[in-house]
Amino acid sequence: NRGCGESLRPSRPARQPSRPSAPPPAMSSPESKKLLGARVYSCSTCRTHAAYHDDIIAKEFRGRRGRAYLFHDVANVSLGVAEDRWLLTGLHSVRDAHCLSCNSLMGWKYERAYEPSQKYKEGKFVIEKAGVTHEGGW
Repeated sequence: NRGCGESLRPSRPARQPSRPSAPPPAMSSPESKKLLGARVYSCSTCRTHAAYHDDIIAKEFRGRRGRAYLFHDVANVSLGVAEDRWLLTGLHSVRDAHCLSCNSLMGWKYERAYEPSQKYKEGKFVIEKAGVTHEGGW
């Protein structure tokens, strides 16, 4: 059961980032913004803060690597160029979202939904669960 989930169509294989033996200190980029609060998601590669737990809209989404969350907003990401992609719920214009510090692919941002029933996704972000970790051990 995929619910309202999304899945990107197959494309070139994703480059797997190398994993350091110990987690690097959080906020490794001087441009990144630290999020304040007890429930923060961070990039699983470099621990740069990415989103507040309270910004989750839905947890029933699918990404390339499995489960994903739909967020109102995220921080410390750079966005790729907009492109049209066929996802499970139809054609959408999306932009890949990469960690600002380490450039790991974290998910995508919906720019435009062509189906009227999917318009609620516009301006929202899908972040893959595999790309984030809980900051602070909650």
